[in-house]
Amino acid sequence: MQLTPEQGLFLIQLTLPSLKHEQQTTKRVIQSMPKDRGDYRPEPNAKSALELAWHIASAQNFFLSSIAAGAFDFSGGPRPDSVRDSADVAAWYDQSFAKNLAALSAANGEQLVKIMDFRGLIQLPAVAFLQFHINHEIHHRGQLSTYLRPMGGKVPAIYGESYDSAEAKKTAGAA
Repeated sequence: MQLTPEQGLFLIQLTLPSLKHEQQTTKRVIQSMPKDRGDYRPEPNAKSALELAWHIASAQNFFLSSIAAGAFDFSGGPRPDSVRDSADVAAWYDQSFAKNLAALSAANGEQLVKIMDFRGLIQLPAVAFLQFHINHEIHHRGQLSTYLRPMGGKVPAIYGESYDSAEAKKTAGAA
């Protein structure tokens, strides 16, 4: 698939609002994790809640910074020692998103339509990897949201109210 620079600019203008919305929703899910339950996992082979939250945050940084740079950089390391709980993940996630969003917003049409190779498996224009990333984020956010209640958290509104967000509204209205 080859796009013109004008099409690349159109696609980023079309996709950035969705990217921003999904990031805010995912951040709410991460913030809903009880800080002291990051080790929760629904079964032994599953990622822990903290591992899954970090995967979501670091994958977003990986994809967005790679798209802005025009090449995938697989040299990222482990979670920083300063990221110890869900609040730390949410703060890091928000900070890296702001930096990456600025870089993506400044990209020109030629940068956006440059063909990027993902591990020899997928070759797409850079801007097309934004949708690939959004799908990845939504997938793992769904996994993490199923962890929340069993670990003692509340499920925030994702695409409309959740039971927990509706109950919080009732409680706030009664007060």
